[in-house]
Amino acid sequence: MAKRITLKQIANAFGVSIATVSKALSDSYEISTTTKEKIVAYAREHNYKSKSIDLSLLHKKTKTIGVIIPNIMNSFFAKAFVGIEAKAAQHGYHLISCISNESLEKEVKTLELLKSDTLDGILISLAEETQTQHQYTHLNNAINEGLPMVMFDRVSDAINCDKVIVNDLEGAFDATKHLIQTGCKKVALISVIDNLSVGKLRVEGYVKALETYKLPVEEKLIVRIGKHEDFDTALKIILADKTIDGLLCLEESAAVNALRIVKRMKYKIPEEMSVACFTNGKLLQHLTPSISAISQHGKYIGETAAALLIDRIENEDQNKPFITKVVKTSLIERESTKKL
Repeated sequence: MAKRITLKQIANAFGVSIATVSKALSDSYEISTTTKEKIVAYAREHNYKSKSIDLSLLHKKTKTIGVIIPNIMNSFFAKAFVGIEAKAAQHGYHLISCISNESLEKEVKTLELLKSDTLDGILISLAEETQTQHQYTHLNNAINEGLPMVMFDRVSDAINCDKVIVNDLEGAFDATKHLIQTGCKKVALISVIDNLSVGKLRVEGYVKALETYKLPVEEKLIVRIGKHEDFDTALKIILADKTIDGLLCLEESAAVNALRIVKRMKYKIPEEMSVACFTNGKLLQHLTPSISAISQHGKYIGETAAALLIDRIENEDQNKPFITKVVKTSLIERESTKKL
């Protein structure tokens, strides 16, 4: 069987951009008839997905979207993917899904791989290393090559595209407010996502709540735990301060581990120690006690991001301004915090 050629190889053969090849194969009016005929003929000759070519000539779309998420083990991204799939299926789109595993290198390679295929657009939530190292060239290159992109949850102001984000600052403010209003006098914050944009915003929300309710902001109570640090040791050190009566965990797995340690240290929950966290995964409902959580509405975010991308793909107005949609969070009260 003959080896299939890629968009990039076709582009190199004609000395044009990948975007030009993609437009030629989708019968775009922006490309001259002569050029389109040459590129289509070359693509067929070299076994470039002939069925996709025929389909795109009829419909001007392949109805395929690429999705890159950083961590499938995070329940938020699992929910977001469910929303993306539902909205894509509703509009007749297929998905090619990839996981960057928080790696910049893998994100770059994955994006290159997806660009070499015939896609209508990309949905992406940034890898931790991408945000830490502020490396966005690969994303800007994809956009400059004419590939529509929508970023969700983990985004960057350095990328000019549509975005869907959670109001992380407001969510952390509301969670901290709840802990304070239910009687907590000294709330510590536990972060294992300090390198991420969402983590920084949640710290801001926590600090804002303390200031609003006239409680001191103590840097020692903001516990930032790196991926190579021992979580148990760090938490036991902070909980040596017996005046701490509340914990706000910025991520679900941190809350699960924190609850385990708090119970092992014989604290009564929530009478002596209240615990709240971000990401309302199903696991939190079945723990003893169940954990109060900020819901980020992952499924809705996925649906919204997919709808934005599909609208961008199908809208003929290429000068339509980019938008950022902000989704409000909500607090789900459970047994790990006291009632108002």
